[in-house]
Amino acid sequence: MTIDIRPVDPFDVAAVDAWWEVYAAALRADRGDDAVLWSLEETRQELRQASAVFERQVFLARLEDRAVGAAGLGLPLKDNTHLADVAVYVVPDARRTGVGSTLLEEIEARAIARSRRTFLAETSWAASAPADGTGHPGVEFGRRHGYALALGDRESVLDLPVAPELLDRLGAGTPDDGYVLRSWTGPVPEDLVAGWAALSSSLDTEAPMGDLDIEAGTPSVAEVGESEELVAAQGRTSFCVVALSPDGQVAAYSQLVVSGDDSSAYQWGTLVRREDRGHRLGMRVKLENLRRLQQELPRTPRVVTYNAESNEHMLAVNVALGFRPSGRLAELQKRIG
Repeated sequence: MTIDIRPVDPFDVAAVDAWWEVYAAALRADRGDDAVLWSLEETRQELRQASAVFERQVFLARLEDRAVGAAGLGLPLKDNTHLADVAVYVVPDARRTGVGSTLLEEIEARAIARSRRTFLAETSWAASAPADGTGHPGVEFGRRHGYALALGDRESVLDLPVAPELLDRLGAGTPDDGYVLRSWTGPVPEDLVAGWAALSSSLDTEAPMGDLDIEAGTPSVAEVGESEELVAAQGRTSFCVVALSPDGQVAAYSQLVVSGDDSSAYQWGTLVRREDRGHRLGMRVKLENLRRLQQELPRTPRVVTYNAESNEHMLAVNVALGFRPSGRLAELQKRIG
């Protein structure tokens, strides 16, 4: 049995279609209707983007001319250039045939050739299953190939709409402390983009990291613009709120991105600067963004978010808003040097 692995040209429509079908089949096999998927067109636009900060490569594995496996390799180009993001997907009836292992060997070799020494991967499973992923195919596959659980996340879903009375009650008692909220839809306003870049670039290291080998990012206005270009190309809508400190600095932010395909909203980030914590700013920006989302896109069915299991404060905020656990996600890591 020969496994044929070939790179996928992002402008080859049929090849990208085949890649996405494998990706979707693999996730649905593990999560069923709860699988959180990027749509085909969202995936296609991401693969086609010429990025200055992140290189993306994808590969398709075939057995007897049938697509049975898909893999992705992501290489940061600006920060954390010791890392490689790896992903492997195999259709259910081709698992345990060597397809996944062969794909992983291929993309790890390519990462090593680019001087990457830490590999990161993700896999998700039902909320009712063990927190460490024991027995889950993705976790067990990773363990067999040297990947350990570096950070466990909780996937949560908020069914919309949230009653205005609840939003008002949670926002009651907001102190008159000089912080001002500012919100918008679409790209970050020019006068705020530098502060937005500075705060959002610290999300990976300011949020709980577990054992992840990730370094703080360098703020970049150009990187913010690149992300906004992709959101627009994918037909997504971005809702943003910041809290400005009394001296006018971006002290907190929250961003919701609504898919143009399934209409669901995804929480891309909420963060408060260290020096501004203790003012309920996280709750304040999330409440404002939910109000705007429900006013502007009232048919949005849900919000999906991910938080580290150790992030007790943000989990408590989400529970108060009505989020319910919908799954678990493991951030797996393998170091080779």
